[in-house]
Amino acid sequence: MPTDDEPTLKLLQVSPEAISGALTKAEHYRYLNQPWQAESICRDVLAVSPTNQAALVLLVLSLTDQFDQGVGVKEAAQVVGILQSKYQQAYYSGIIQEREAIALFRRRPSRGSGKEVHKLFLDAMEWYRKAQEIRPANNDDAVLRWNACVRFLQRNWGFK
Repeated sequence: MPTDDEPTLKLLQVSPEAISGALTKAEHYRYLNQPWQAESICRDVLAVSPTNQAALVLLVLSLTDQFDQGVGVKEAAQVVGILQSKYQQAYYSGIIQEREAIALFRRRPSRGSGKEVHKLFLDAMEWYRKAQEIRPANNDDAVLRWNACVRFLQRNWGFK
């Protein structure tokens, strides 16, 4: 409970004209490995522009960047459900599954969680397959993610 000497903790609102610059800053914070800063900026943008697709995508990525720090999958999945593009919904659902697998792999020192990690990768690959089927022209992002999953499984479990 704040005292008379403490300021009231209240979020300030960004101006609609500042959204573009704010999203650029959010991207920079992700590159600087400060996803909590990027997440905060995305939330500020979404408070002013709730359907801003760029902010929603960056929020999903910022949340998945934090899976290693205990941020849960559920919220990222809810945000994906708000995306307007069926392709993006499938693609970012795959990203969530893939990053959850990697976070689980890093948390567990033993390979005992291998079945769970393997299943998450297969789930991610299924989302990437769906995304590939409906992808925009000249967009092979889902193929690139699929291939990264295959290589991870090959490297760590000897799949061929």
